[in-house]
Amino acid sequence: MVTANSTVEVVAPADQAGVAEVVCTAYESRRAVFPVGGGMWLGNASSSDGLQLDLTPLHRIVDYTPRDMTIVVEAGVRMSDLAVTLAAEGQQLPIDVPRVGEATLGGVVATNWCGPRRLGHGTVRDYVIGIHAVDGRGVAFKGGGRVVKNVAGYDFCKLLTGSLGTIGVVTQLALKVKPLAERTSTVVARCGDFEVAERILQRLVDLPACPAAIDLLVGSAWREEALPGGDAAAMLVVRLEGSEAEVNWLAEHVQYEFWQGGAVGAELLSDADRERLWSHQVEFSDRGATATPDDSPLVLKVAVPPSAVLATIADLTAHDADCTIQAHAASGIVIARFRKFTSGDVSSVLMGKLRPAAIQRGGNVIVLDGTLDGLTPHIVWGGRTEATILMERIKREFDPSGILNPGRFVF
Repeated sequence: MVTANSTVEVVAPADQAGVAEVVCTAYESRRAVFPVGGGMWLGNASSSDGLQLDLTPLHRIVDYTPRDMTIVVEAGVRMSDLAVTLAAEGQQLPIDVPRVGEATLGGVVATNWCGPRRLGHGTVRDYVIGIHAVDGRGVAFKGGGRVVKNVAGYDFCKLLTGSLGTIGVVTQLALKVKPLAERTSTVVARCGDFEVAERILQRLVDLPACPAAIDLLVGSAWREEALPGGDAAAMLVVRLEGSEAEVNWLAEHVQYEFWQGGAVGAELLSDADRERLWSHQVEFSDRGATATPDDSPLVLKVAVPPSAVLATIADLTAHDADCTIQAHAASGIVIARFRKFTSGDVSSVLMGKLRPAAIQRGGNVIVLDGTLDGLTPHIVWGGRTEATILMERIKREFDPSGILNPGRFVF
């Protein structure tokens, strides 16, 4: 199927051979190709003068062997459909993604998307054991999985995860999966100031077992969602997963550490309140902290060592005291949705203060979303580094004409 929209053609091949044919033709004519799954995280990729490669028709379950805890699926499968298939066998892919009914597995892998449970379950890169893709010349290649060895010395599973469709078009994935937890609980507490929050976080490091997630939530939008009543600088939310006995035992430890650290109002949420809050935690990076539409002019993702999370939050709130923040505190990921951020602040605040501070702490800052003018790839990603220079060399090998997602990444 091919439809025309201005200078963009939308092409929806039915299989990997069709994808390879489309890319090969584009390579011969030096025409840009923009792979699209759910269309959620297109970022700053150009939308003109090229082919929009719709991968959603590639949504088959190729092979599922529950006893081996592996599944092979095409890249266009929706995350909600994948979850239903796995849940029927008591299994899961524990990657938390906003808008699961729209997001595709290929998009999740291409963006290396990871949610709050990366603390307890790792990142999507940890679950990809095999991959099929098409390079910028229309040549199909594969690695990992039942192939066992990669060709040309590349670990394609890791190379393509997070590559944003700039090295190859992912068409099929082999994943390892996990059992569903028997029990899930959430413990929430208010922190009167950030010193209390930091003290508790230090205590949580020494828990006898690792929680699935530890989120530090900052901003008035979270208060009614997390723990109604009272005022607090932040909310600490700890999600626990495991057997009934394990979760009950660990919940008592968490509440004790909250009390010892100086938090107030600590409580174990009901199942309904837990799932309501969890939905907002998962959706925050995409839609904000509440069910109402969010109009943030800029959304940043800061990655720093966990020890620098509180200092990073202080920097963010110093510019905008009304910003809303979700920090995966034990993983060092801080997502901030600003209420007050102008195009003029991009140079002085983002480039002049926030990004240099993150780099000094051993981290980085990227722009997840924004409506401000002038958000160039350099501003979005932070410019070229040794890592991106290496990626440029790899891209030239796999996409010599630069037709795959031009403008999507720094190069």
